[in-house]
Amino acid sequence: MTLRRDKNALDAAYAECQAITKREARNFYYAFLALPPRRRRAVYAAYAFSRLADDIADGAGGAEEKRAELASLRLRLSDAYAGRPDCPVLAALADAASAYGAPESLFQDVIGGVEMDLAPRRFEDFGALKRYCYHVASVVGLISIRIFGYRDEPPAEEAAVDFGIAMQLTNILRDLREDAERGRLYLPLDEMARHGYSEDDLRRGTVNEEFRALMAAQAARARRYFASGARLLPLVEAESRGCAEGLLRLYSRLLDRMESRGWDVFSRRASLSTAEKLALTCKLWTNAKLRRALGR
Repeated sequence: MTLRRDKNALDAAYAECQAITKREARNFYYAFLALPPRRRRAVYAAYAFSRLADDIADGAGGAEEKRAELASLRLRLSDAYAGRPDCPVLAALADAASAYGAPESLFQDVIGGVEMDLAPRRFEDFGALKRYCYHVASVVGLISIRIFGYRDEPPAEEAAVDFGIAMQLTNILRDLREDAERGRLYLPLDEMARHGYSEDDLRRGTVNEEFRALMAAQAARARRYFASGARLLPLVEAESRGCAEGLLRLYSRLLDRMESRGWDVFSRRASLSTAEKLALTCKLWTNAKLRRALGR
């Protein structure tokens, strides 16, 4: 009877993680639908944990208060790995991590990445920005491939790191206005200066030829990282490949959508319609089923 209650509680915990993912990350949610159920719910748990950490950083309160909350989350994560989760998200995460061998250190790194956003952000050059992208996005990629299943460890992990950088660079371009309102600037300062585009221009939402050239250069870099990250696709398990491909295509389309609007990311946030996401998900799900049937 106890085992049955525990299973019901765990199923409810995973259902809560799914609801969080659907509500907060529509691009991710539709790509995750291409995964088989057992891997899909594990990814939901990983995302919900990242959201738990992000909500602390983006919530009300001062930086010191948030640091204290994140320190508490670190302890709670360790307790969950020791079999003492204190909330549904951590219960689901601990179960998923056990099933797929995701080490606690990677999730602690997720918290470390969130901590980097507690102070106003500025990056002198791309080298500094790349390090930030690793901590907030590539680490999530390294978690995800453990759930997906993969072979050729060093090449797959290197590709997952680049995939994460590409996705974060895309997010940065899409969210310029929202981040500027929070006092955050994720474009390399030396490249802004080289293109003749100032922080004041950014705060005013100025879209001019200098801005378009700056954005085109950032997008070209993101596309190079997507091309490098695409090396991951044949290295993950066939049943997970559709999800990885879905994320690649969704985020590449976001870049294309921004470009088609002349890089005006200030007047309207770039997004894909639900119909576009569903059409892509159905195609990738069908391809994944076919690969599994053929044993590829």
